[in-house]
Amino acid sequence: MKPPPFEYRSAHDSAEAVNLLTEYGDDAKILAGGQSLVPLMNFRMARPSVLIDINQTHDMTHIRADDGHLVVGAMTRQRVLERDQTAGSAVPLLPAALAHSGHTTNRNRGTFGGSLAHADPAAELPTVLVALGGELTVQGPSGKRTVPAEDFFLAPLVTSLEYNEILLSARLPRLPQGTGVRVEELARRHGDFAIVSVMAAVHLDSNGRADLVRIAAGGVDSTPIRLHEAEAQLSGTALDDAGIDAAAVAAADSVHPTDDVHGSASYRLEMVRVLVARAIRSAITHQKEGHR
Repeated sequence: MKPPPFEYRSAHDSAEAVNLLTEYGDDAKILAGGQSLVPLMNFRMARPSVLIDINQTHDMTHIRADDGHLVVGAMTRQRVLERDQTAGSAVPLLPAALAHSGHTTNRNRGTFGGSLAHADPAAELPTVLVALGGELTVQGPSGKRTVPAEDFFLAPLVTSLEYNEILLSARLPRLPQGTGVRVEELARRHGDFAIVSVMAAVHLDSNGRADLVRIAAGGVDSTPIRLHEAEAQLSGTALDDAGIDAAAVAAADSVHPTDDVHGSASYRLEMVRVLVARAIRSAITHQKEGHR
């Protein structure tokens, strides 16, 4: 199928993109990697009258360390981010999650910011941002503002972006050296949309107690969900089996899945419990084996 007719405009930097969004209003859509938007247009599920292509922008493609954080520009290709040594060293959960995001051909074109702005509640990158307490920088006619990840994602395919704002970058805290990470994902096939996903990062201090625990789940609510109660139960503990299992139960109690063709709500709840316990144990093993 082919998309409905549309007007094509190209922006050369973020400011020009904002100006075009302001000019055309709700009729316009941003074209970045196109891995989600173009199929939606081909199936007539999206009908923008104007496409604003930002592939020629020069100020939105970067990966850099910044005061204990990793900053990633919105137009950074997912495959570039997956293989970048600075990103992998600072936030090893990123390459681990990206390995589950579609297929290599998708990641070659798909952008970091495009996945975040699309806001699929089962997507890997939004779940990573929520898990690690990331922040997103957006720009509109009045300038820039920063939005915590948990406030950015509002509902399936809905964010806090205004019609004339564009996502510039995201900022994630650098994880302590030696942090163990794990992505556990249930999908029909590798690269498919996650039915349930769990992201975990765990760091143990010299006494074997958890001084950092970050956990989030995707595909089990209207947005990715950070599992604060499970984190609180595990923080400061030796992460024994009983504690991990109790935290996994608390995690399942924190989400509100619905039934669909891929599984019932009760099935998803059980998978959250199973995958949280599995992810925490695997992350502990990851740290103890000395991997990044």
